[in-house]
Amino acid sequence: MNKTTYINMIVAIAMFGLVSGCASKPQPFYTYGTYGDSYYAYKKNMTPESELALQKAMEDAISNSDQSSSGRVPPGMYANLGYMYLKSGSNAKAIANFTKEKEVYPEAAHFMDRMIKKVEIAENGAK
Repeated sequence: MNKTTYINMIVAIAMFGLVSGCASKPQPFYTYGTYGDSYYAYKKNMTPESELALQKAMEDAISNSDQSSSGRVPPGMYANLGYMYLKSGSNAKAIANFTKEKEVYPEAAHFMDRMIKKVEIAENGAK
């Protein structure tokens, strides 16, 4: 191998390393935001404040879902948020989130239909 070929090969390898080093970081498949930390804080210390922080983290993760490579909300996120709303007495918001969960993830339809039915039965029984 002559000196020119050797130098060209080194330059090509260096350019490849430089270009690949500038490659963008891949987007995550789902965007969770601060959900993980908020969930941990809530489970560690179940207070109304930590519950509100968890609820806000889920709402933020849902609103930022377009930043993920899937463009979708993580599985179960609508259902979890719906449950949080249900616990706080916001039945309409709970049903809306359960419905959204089954629209985005049809495999959850059976479970979400059962949750919606239980909320509706509880509402009708309370009247």
